[in-house]
Amino acid sequence: MSKKEVKTDKAPKAIGPYSQAVFYNNFVFASGQIPLTPDGTLIEGDFEKEVRQIFSNLQAVLKEENLDFSNVLMVNVYLSDMNLFSELNKIYEEYFKPPYPARAVVEVAKLPKNVRVEISLIAGK
Repeated sequence: MSKKEVKTDKAPKAIGPYSQAVFYNNFVFASGQIPLTPDGTLIEGDFEKEVRQIFSNLQAVLKEENLDFSNVLMVNVYLSDMNLFSELNKIYEEYFKPPYPARAVVEVAKLPKNVRVEISLIAGK
């Protein structure tokens, strides 16, 4: 089977040599999203707005393959500060329902454009 690029103008363009997502063998592997609007404006200063922008971007990518958050199997979250974990969980629960996807949340030293959060995911058809 061959892989296919998943691309939408309803999420920000990749800021490097990667795809927004790749479809392969009935799975969508979505690259990490940071809080950029589709036109490339960086959302800063309000963690809730930052996370919601990321989920909006990921939702747009999934929609290109007729998927939604109920199809998500794995989520990877990268935080610049683990003290944001509780706030992340409150927002996260609005987007994902049981059975929840598997998830990893890690604190990292630095993220692209010095953002506080980046989220990637894997979804299945």
